[in-house]
Amino acid sequence: MSHYHRLGQIPRKRHTQFRQPDGSLYSEQLVGTLGFHGVSSLLYHVHPPTQIKHVGQPKPFAPKLIKDRPLQPEHLRTLAQTSTGGDYLAARQTLLGNADVTMSICNPTDKRMDYYYKNAQADEVIFVHEGRGELWSQMGKVAFEPGDYVVVPRTVIHQLHFEEGPVRLMIIESFSPVETVRRYRNHFGQLLEHSPYCERDMRPPSELITEEFPEGDYLVYTKKEGLLHELTYAHSPFDVVGWDGYFYPYAFSIHDFEPITGRLHQPPPVHQTFEGHNYVICSFVPRLFDYHPLSIPAPYNHSNVDSDEVLYYVAGNFMSRKGVDLASFTWHPTGLPHGPHPGTVEASIGKKETHELAVMLDTFRPLYLTETALQYVDGRYPMSWNPGFVPDPPRSADMMD
Repeated sequence: MSHYHRLGQIPRKRHTQFRQPDGSLYSEQLVGTLGFHGVSSLLYHVHPPTQIKHVGQPKPFAPKLIKDRPLQPEHLRTLAQTSTGGDYLAARQTLLGNADVTMSICNPTDKRMDYYYKNAQADEVIFVHEGRGELWSQMGKVAFEPGDYVVVPRTVIHQLHFEEGPVRLMIIESFSPVETVRRYRNHFGQLLEHSPYCERDMRPPSELITEEFPEGDYLVYTKKEGLLHELTYAHSPFDVVGWDGYFYPYAFSIHDFEPITGRLHQPPPVHQTFEGHNYVICSFVPRLFDYHPLSIPAPYNHSNVDSDEVLYYVAGNFMSRKGVDLASFTWHPTGLPHGPHPGTVEASIGKKETHELAVMLDTFRPLYLTETALQYVDGRYPMSWNPGFVPDPPRSADMMD
Protein backbone atom coordinates (compact mmCIF):
# COMPACT_ATOMS: atom_id res chain seq x y z
CA MET A 1 0.00 0.00 0.00
CA SER A 2 1.67 3.25 -1.15
CA HIS A 3 0.92 5.41 1.89
CA TYR A 4 3.67 6.78 4.12
CA HIS A 5 3.43 6.05 7.86
CA ARG A 6 5.72 6.37 10.88
CA LEU A 7 5.67 5.40 14.55
CA GLY A 8 8.03 5.86 17.49
CA GLN A 9 11.49 7.43 17.50
CA ILE A 10 13.53 7.79 14.33
CA PRO A 11 16.54 9.99 13.44
CA ARG A 12 16.14 13.00 11.18
CA LYS A 13 18.18 11.36 8.39
CA ARG A 14 18.19 7.68 7.48
CA HIS A 15 21.43 5.68 7.73
CA THR A 16 22.92 8.12 10.23
CA GLN A 17 23.98 7.63 13.85
CA PHE A 18 21.01 7.03 16.14
CA ARG A 19 22.13 6.25 19.66
CA GLN A 20 20.47 4.62 22.64
CA PRO A 21 20.54 6.17 26.13
CA ASP A 22 23.66 4.10 26.96
CA GLY A 23 25.48 5.49 23.92
CA SER A 24 25.27 2.35 21.74
CA LEU A 25 23.76 2.53 18.27
CA TYR A 26 20.26 1.39 17.45
CA SER A 27 20.35 -1.27 14.73
CA GLU A 28 18.76 -0.34 11.38
CA GLN A 29 16.82 -2.88 9.33
CA LEU A 30 15.40 -2.16 5.88
CA VAL A 31 12.38 -4.35 5.13
CA GLY A 32 10.79 -4.40 1.68
CA THR A 33 10.07 -6.26 -1.53
CA LEU A 34 11.31 -6.47 -5.13
CA GLY A 35 14.92 -6.00 -4.15
CA PHE A 36 15.45 -2.28 -3.64
CA HIS A 37 12.77 -1.31 -6.18
CA GLY A 38 9.58 -2.05 -4.22
CA VAL A 39 8.08 -0.31 -1.20
CA SER A 40 10.05 -0.56 2.04
CA SER A 41 10.21 0.55 5.66
CA LEU A 42 13.22 1.33 7.85
CA LEU A 43 13.13 -0.13 11.38
CA TYR A 44 15.30 0.72 14.39
CA HIS A 45 15.99 -2.18 16.80
CA VAL A 46 17.45 -2.15 20.29
CA HIS A 47 19.41 -5.28 19.33
CA PRO A 48 20.60 -6.49 15.90
CA PRO A 49 17.82 -8.60 14.30
CA THR A 50 20.41 -11.13 13.11
CA GLN A 51 21.44 -12.89 16.33
CA ILE A 52 20.40 -16.52 15.68
CA LYS A 53 21.03 -18.88 18.60
CA HIS A 54 19.60 -22.11 17.21
CA VAL A 55 18.27 -23.54 13.95
CA GLY A 56 15.77 -26.38 14.25
CA GLN A 57 14.68 -29.01 11.76
CA PRO A 58 12.14 -27.78 9.20
CA LYS A 59 8.66 -29.32 9.06
CA PRO A 60 6.54 -29.91 5.94
CA PHE A 61 4.01 -27.13 5.62
CA ALA A 62 2.69 -27.33 2.07
CA PRO A 63 -0.67 -28.49 0.69
CA LYS A 64 -0.95 -31.49 -1.62
CA LEU A 65 -2.64 -30.35 -4.83
CA ILE A 66 -4.87 -32.69 -6.84
CA LYS A 67 -4.20 -32.19 -10.55
CA ASP A 68 -6.19 -35.06 -12.07
CA ARG A 69 -9.66 -34.23 -10.73
CA PRO A 70 -12.47 -34.00 -13.35
CA LEU A 71 -13.31 -30.55 -14.69
CA GLN A 72 -16.47 -29.48 -12.86
CA PRO A 73 -17.91 -26.74 -10.61
CA GLU A 74 -17.16 -27.35 -6.95
CA HIS A 75 -18.84 -26.43 -3.66
CA LEU A 76 -16.91 -26.74 -0.41
CA ARG A 77 -19.06 -26.61 2.73
CA THR A 78 -16.98 -25.63 5.76
CA LEU A 79 -19.58 -24.04 8.06
CA ALA A 80 -19.89 -27.06 10.36
CA GLN A 81 -16.13 -27.14 10.89
CA THR A 82 -15.99 -24.81 13.88
CA SER A 83 -12.45 -25.95 14.74
CA THR A 84 -9.61 -26.88 12.40
CA GLY A 85 -6.96 -27.60 15.00
CA GLY A 86 -4.95 -25.95 17.74
CA ASP A 87 -3.19 -22.62 17.38
CA TYR A 88 -3.00 -20.17 14.49
CA LEU A 89 -0.50 -22.21 12.44
CA ALA A 90 -1.72 -25.71 13.33
CA ALA A 91 -5.31 -24.77 12.45
CA ARG A 92 -4.60 -23.77 8.86
CA GLN A 93 -6.20 -25.95 6.19
CA THR A 94 -5.38 -25.02 2.59
CA LEU A 95 -8.26 -25.89 0.25
CA LEU A 96 -7.28 -24.38 -3.13
CA GLY A 97 -4.04 -23.22 -4.69
CA ASN A 98 -1.70 -22.72 -7.61
CA ALA A 99 1.72 -21.14 -8.16
CA ASP A 100 0.35 -17.62 -7.52
CA VAL A 101 -2.03 -17.93 -4.60
CA THR A 102 -3.64 -20.25 -2.04
CA MET A 103 -6.91 -20.13 -0.06
CA SER A 104 -7.15 -21.59 3.44
CA ILE A 105 -9.50 -21.74 6.37
CA CYS A 106 -8.25 -21.32 9.93
CA ASN A 107 -10.52 -21.82 12.95
CA PRO A 108 -8.11 -22.09 15.91
CA THR A 109 -9.23 -23.16 19.37
CA ASP A 110 -5.92 -22.29 21.04
CA LYS A 111 -5.82 -18.47 21.09
CA ARG A 112 -2.21 -18.28 22.32
CA MET A 113 0.89 -17.70 20.21
CA ASP A 114 3.99 -18.29 22.34
CA TYR A 115 6.12 -17.90 19.21
CA TYR A 116 6.49 -15.39 16.38
CA TYR A 117 5.59 -16.08 12.76
CA LYS A 118 6.95 -14.86 9.44
CA ASN A 119 5.97 -15.82 5.90
CA ALA A 120 9.23 -15.35 4.01
CA GLN A 121 7.83 -15.70 0.50
CA ALA A 122 4.20 -14.59 0.46
CA ASP A 123 1.94 -11.76 1.54
CA GLU A 124 -1.08 -12.91 3.54
CA VAL A 125 -4.61 -11.48 3.42
CA ILE A 126 -6.47 -12.65 6.51
CA PHE A 127 -10.23 -12.22 6.19
CA VAL A 128 -11.85 -12.20 9.63
CA HIS A 129 -15.21 -13.97 9.37
CA GLU A 130 -15.59 -14.39 13.13
CA GLY A 131 -13.43 -13.21 15.99
CA ARG A 132 -11.74 -10.12 17.34
CA GLY A 133 -8.26 -9.27 18.49
CA GLU A 134 -5.02 -7.60 17.53
CA LEU A 135 -2.21 -8.31 15.11
CA TRP A 136 1.13 -7.53 16.76
CA SER A 137 4.16 -6.98 14.55
CA GLN A 138 7.51 -5.23 14.49
CA MET A 139 5.56 -2.18 13.26
CA GLY A 140 3.03 -2.16 16.10
CA LYS A 141 -0.58 -3.20 16.77
CA VAL A 142 -3.49 -3.46 14.34
CA ALA A 143 -6.90 -4.21 15.87
CA PHE A 144 -9.27 -6.42 13.87
CA GLU A 145 -12.93 -7.47 14.02
CA PRO A 146 -15.42 -9.38 11.82
CA GLY A 147 -15.37 -8.16 8.24
CA ASP A 148 -11.76 -7.00 8.28
CA TYR A 149 -9.12 -7.83 5.73
CA VAL A 150 -5.78 -7.86 7.58
CA VAL A 151 -2.97 -7.54 5.01
CA VAL A 152 0.44 -8.77 6.24
CA PRO A 153 3.33 -8.22 3.80
CA ARG A 154 5.96 -10.94 3.44
CA THR A 155 8.84 -11.00 5.94
CA VAL A 156 6.87 -9.06 8.58
CA ILE A 157 7.23 -10.95 11.87
CA HIS A 158 3.91 -11.05 13.70
CA GLN A 159 1.54 -12.64 16.19
CA LEU A 160 -2.25 -12.76 16.36
CA HIS A 161 -3.83 -12.16 19.76
CA PHE A 162 -7.47 -13.27 19.82
CA GLU A 163 -10.17 -12.30 22.27
CA GLU A 164 -12.35 -15.01 23.80
CA GLY A 165 -14.96 -16.54 21.52
CA PRO A 166 -15.04 -18.43 18.22
CA VAL A 167 -12.54 -17.58 15.50
CA ARG A 168 -13.16 -18.24 11.82
CA LEU A 169 -10.63 -16.95 9.30
CA MET A 170 -10.21 -17.27 5.54
CA ILE A 171 -6.59 -16.67 4.51
CA ILE A 172 -5.35 -15.84 1.01
CA GLU A 173 -1.62 -16.33 0.55
CA SER A 174 -0.13 -14.32 -2.33
CA PHE A 175 3.27 -15.09 -3.84
CA SER A 176 3.42 -11.54 -5.21
CA PRO A 177 2.82 -8.23 -3.40
CA VAL A 178 -0.80 -7.47 -2.51
CA GLU A 179 -1.71 -4.06 -3.93
CA THR A 180 -4.67 -1.73 -4.13
CA VAL A 181 -6.36 -1.64 -7.53
CA ARG A 182 -4.14 0.04 -10.11
CA ARG A 183 -6.94 1.69 -12.08
CA TYR A 184 -8.06 3.46 -8.89
CA ARG A 185 -4.63 5.07 -8.34
CA ASN A 186 -3.03 8.07 -10.04
CA HIS A 187 0.64 8.03 -11.06
CA PHE A 188 1.56 9.44 -7.64
CA GLY A 189 0.01 6.36 -5.99
CA GLN A 190 -2.94 8.21 -4.44
CA LEU A 191 -6.36 6.61 -4.64
CA LEU A 192 -8.63 8.55 -6.99
CA GLU A 193 -12.04 10.07 -6.34
CA HIS A 194 -13.93 7.27 -8.13
CA SER A 195 -12.22 4.55 -6.08
CA PRO A 196 -14.63 2.55 -3.87
CA TYR A 197 -12.31 3.19 -0.89
CA CYS A 198 -9.58 5.64 0.08
CA GLU A 199 -6.52 5.90 2.30
CA ARG A 200 -8.49 6.97 5.37
CA ASP A 201 -10.29 3.59 5.26
CA MET A 202 -6.97 1.78 5.76
CA ARG A 203 -5.91 1.21 9.36
CA PRO A 204 -2.11 1.06 9.77
CA PRO A 205 -0.39 0.12 13.05
CA SER A 206 -1.44 2.58 15.72
CA GLU A 207 0.61 1.59 18.77
CA LEU A 208 4.24 0.52 18.79
CA ILE A 209 5.37 -2.52 20.76
CA THR A 210 8.89 -2.36 22.18
CA GLU A 211 9.79 -5.61 23.94
CA GLU A 212 13.10 -4.82 25.63
CA PHE A 213 13.29 -8.23 27.25
CA PRO A 214 16.60 -9.71 28.46
CA GLU A 215 18.52 -12.11 26.27
CA GLY A 216 16.70 -15.42 25.95
CA ASP A 217 15.17 -17.81 23.42
CA TYR A 218 12.71 -16.22 21.01
CA LEU A 219 11.28 -18.69 18.50
CA VAL A 220 10.35 -17.41 15.05
CA TYR A 221 8.56 -19.89 12.79
CA THR A 222 9.41 -18.95 9.21
CA LYS A 223 7.47 -20.32 6.25
CA LYS A 224 9.38 -20.76 2.99
CA GLU A 225 9.23 -23.15 0.03
CA GLY A 226 6.64 -25.44 1.60
CA LEU A 227 8.52 -25.82 4.88
CA LEU A 228 8.12 -24.32 8.35
CA HIS A 229 11.55 -23.42 9.67
CA GLU A 230 12.44 -22.95 13.36
CA LEU A 231 14.89 -20.16 14.16
CA THR A 232 15.59 -19.14 17.74
CA TYR A 233 16.92 -15.62 18.28
CA ALA A 234 18.64 -14.05 21.28
CA HIS A 235 16.22 -11.12 21.46
CA SER A 236 12.59 -10.36 20.73
CA PRO A 237 11.93 -9.26 17.14
CA PHE A 238 9.54 -6.70 18.66
CA ASP A 239 12.37 -4.59 20.14
CA VAL A 240 11.71 -1.79 17.62
CA VAL A 241 11.74 1.79 18.97
CA GLY A 242 10.62 3.43 15.74
CA TRP A 243 10.13 3.01 12.00
CA ASP A 244 8.86 4.77 8.91
CA GLY A 245 8.04 3.89 5.33
CA TYR A 246 5.45 2.41 3.02
CA PHE A 247 5.73 -1.28 3.96
CA TYR A 248 3.63 -2.46 6.92
CA PRO A 249 0.56 -4.52 7.86
CA TYR A 250 -2.83 -2.85 7.86
CA ALA A 251 -6.55 -3.61 8.14
CA PHE A 252 -9.41 -2.67 5.82
CA SER A 253 -13.04 -3.49 6.55
CA ILE A 254 -15.26 -4.99 3.88
CA HIS A 255 -17.96 -2.74 5.36
CA ASP A 256 -15.96 0.31 4.18
CA PHE A 257 -16.03 -0.82 0.55
CA GLU A 258 -18.46 1.48 -1.31
CA PRO A 259 -20.24 -0.46 -4.09
CA ILE A 260 -20.39 0.75 -7.68
CA THR A 261 -23.86 0.35 -9.19
CA GLY A 262 -25.55 1.16 -12.50
CA ARG A 263 -28.79 1.03 -14.48
CA LEU A 264 -27.90 -2.46 -15.67
CA HIS A 265 -26.04 -5.33 -14.01
CA GLN A 266 -22.40 -4.45 -13.39
CA PRO A 267 -19.65 -7.02 -14.10
CA PRO A 268 -17.48 -8.47 -11.29
CA PRO A 269 -14.53 -6.04 -11.77
CA VAL A 270 -16.57 -3.28 -10.05
CA HIS A 271 -16.17 -5.29 -6.83
CA GLN A 272 -12.37 -5.45 -7.07
CA THR A 273 -10.56 -4.59 -3.83
CA PHE A 274 -6.99 -5.91 -4.15
CA GLU A 275 -4.78 -7.34 -6.87
CA GLY A 276 -1.55 -9.25 -7.31
CA HIS A 277 0.24 -11.15 -10.05
CA ASN A 278 -2.34 -13.29 -11.89
CA TYR A 279 -5.24 -12.72 -9.50
CA VAL A 280 -7.71 -10.20 -8.06
CA ILE A 281 -9.69 -10.12 -4.78
CA CYS A 282 -13.23 -8.69 -4.84
CA SER A 283 -15.75 -7.69 -2.16
CA PHE A 284 -19.50 -8.25 -2.59
CA VAL A 285 -21.30 -5.92 -0.16
CA PRO A 286 -24.85 -4.64 0.47
CA ARG A 287 -25.88 -2.45 -2.44
CA LEU A 288 -28.80 -1.16 -4.47
CA PHE A 289 -29.71 -3.23 -7.50
CA ASP A 290 -29.88 -1.98 -11.09
CA TYR A 291 -32.47 0.71 -11.74
CA HIS A 292 -33.31 0.31 -15.44
CA PRO A 293 -37.08 -0.41 -15.63
CA LEU A 294 -36.40 -3.73 -17.38
CA SER A 295 -33.24 -4.67 -15.50
CA ILE A 296 -32.48 -8.21 -14.31
CA PRO A 297 -30.57 -8.00 -11.01
CA ALA A 298 -29.35 -11.61 -11.13
CA PRO A 299 -26.00 -12.08 -12.89
CA TYR A 300 -26.01 -13.39 -16.44
CA ASN A 301 -24.45 -16.72 -17.44
CA HIS A 302 -20.81 -16.28 -18.32
CA SER A 303 -17.80 -18.35 -19.28
CA ASN A 304 -14.56 -17.86 -17.42
CA VAL A 305 -12.34 -18.08 -20.47
CA ASP A 306 -9.18 -16.93 -18.72
CA SER A 307 -9.87 -17.21 -15.00
CA ASP A 308 -11.04 -19.44 -12.18
CA GLU A 309 -13.64 -17.84 -9.91
CA VAL A 310 -13.94 -18.66 -6.20
CA LEU A 311 -16.58 -17.11 -3.97
CA TYR A 312 -16.43 -17.33 -0.18
CA TYR A 313 -19.83 -16.64 1.41
CA VAL A 314 -19.78 -14.44 4.52
CA ALA A 315 -23.32 -13.25 5.29
CA GLY A 316 -26.79 -12.85 3.78
CA ASN A 317 -28.61 -14.90 1.16
CA PHE A 318 -27.24 -14.87 -2.38
CA MET A 319 -30.16 -14.57 -4.77
CA SER A 320 -28.34 -16.43 -7.57
CA ARG A 321 -27.44 -19.52 -5.49
CA LYS A 322 -29.42 -22.29 -3.82
CA GLY A 323 -28.12 -24.64 -1.15
CA VAL A 324 -24.98 -22.66 -0.38
CA ASP A 325 -24.15 -22.15 3.30
CA LEU A 326 -22.21 -19.36 4.89
CA ALA A 327 -18.48 -20.17 5.08
CA SER A 328 -18.88 -22.11 1.81
CA PHE A 329 -16.61 -21.83 -1.21
CA THR A 330 -17.99 -22.14 -4.73
CA TRP A 331 -15.34 -22.63 -7.40
CA HIS A 332 -16.13 -22.27 -11.10
CA PRO A 333 -13.03 -23.22 -13.10
CA THR A 334 -11.76 -22.02 -16.43
CA GLY A 335 -13.47 -23.70 -19.36
CA LEU A 336 -17.02 -24.02 -18.04
CA PRO A 337 -19.94 -21.56 -18.23
CA HIS A 338 -21.73 -20.78 -15.00
CA GLY A 339 -24.51 -18.55 -13.80
CA PRO A 340 -27.57 -18.31 -11.57
CA HIS A 341 -29.42 -21.40 -10.39
CA PRO A 342 -32.81 -22.22 -11.98
CA GLY A 343 -35.61 -19.91 -10.89
CA THR A 344 -33.34 -17.28 -9.41
CA VAL A 345 -33.34 -15.01 -12.49
CA GLU A 346 -37.12 -14.51 -12.51
CA ALA A 347 -37.15 -14.26 -8.72
CA SER A 348 -34.63 -11.41 -8.82
CA ILE A 349 -36.74 -9.13 -11.04
CA GLY A 350 -38.20 -6.24 -9.10
CA LYS A 351 -35.86 -6.58 -6.11
CA LYS A 352 -34.30 -3.29 -5.07
CA GLU A 353 -31.28 -4.24 -2.96
CA THR A 354 -29.16 -7.01 -1.52
CA HIS A 355 -27.56 -7.46 1.90
CA GLU A 356 -25.07 -10.16 0.94
CA LEU A 357 -21.40 -10.24 1.92
CA ALA A 358 -18.80 -12.34 0.14
CA VAL A 359 -15.14 -12.39 -0.83
CA MET A 360 -14.21 -13.45 -4.36
CA LEU A 361 -10.84 -14.59 -5.68
CA ASP A 362 -10.36 -14.68 -9.45
CA THR A 363 -7.15 -16.28 -10.66
CA PHE A 364 -5.73 -16.12 -14.17
CA ARG A 365 -4.09 -19.53 -13.95
CA PRO A 366 -5.97 -22.72 -13.02
CA LEU A 367 -6.53 -23.55 -9.37
CA TYR A 368 -6.41 -27.03 -7.87
CA LEU A 369 -8.20 -28.59 -4.94
CA THR A 370 -6.04 -29.95 -2.15
CA GLU A 371 -6.35 -33.35 -0.52
CA THR A 372 -7.53 -31.57 2.64
CA ALA A 373 -10.42 -30.00 0.70
CA LEU A 374 -11.97 -33.34 -0.25
CA GLN A 375 -13.69 -33.68 3.13
CA TYR A 376 -15.75 -30.55 2.36
CA VAL A 377 -16.81 -31.35 -1.24
CA ASP A 378 -20.53 -31.27 -2.06
CA GLY A 379 -20.61 -34.03 -4.67
CA ARG A 380 -24.04 -33.02 -6.03
CA TYR A 381 -23.15 -29.42 -6.80
CA PRO A 382 -22.11 -29.92 -10.48
CA MET A 383 -25.70 -31.01 -11.26
CA SER A 384 -27.40 -28.24 -9.26
CA TRP A 385 -28.40 -26.24 -12.39
CA ASN A 386 -30.80 -28.94 -13.54
CA PRO A 387 -34.54 -28.14 -13.20
CA GLY A 388 -36.08 -29.73 -10.14
CA PHE A 389 -32.78 -30.16 -8.33
CA VAL A 390 -33.21 -30.15 -4.55
CA PRO A 391 -30.05 -29.08 -2.68
CA ASP A 392 -28.89 -30.74 0.52
CA PRO A 393 -29.87 -28.92 3.73
CA PRO A 394 -27.23 -26.84 5.53
CA ARG A 395 -24.69 -28.90 7.47
CA SER A 396 -25.02 -26.74 10.59
CA ALA A 397 -28.09 -25.38 12.32
CA ASP A 398 -26.09 -22.44 13.63
CA MET A 399 -26.15 -20.18 10.57
CA MET A 400 -24.33 -17.19 12.10
CA ASP A 401 -25.82 -13.72 11.85
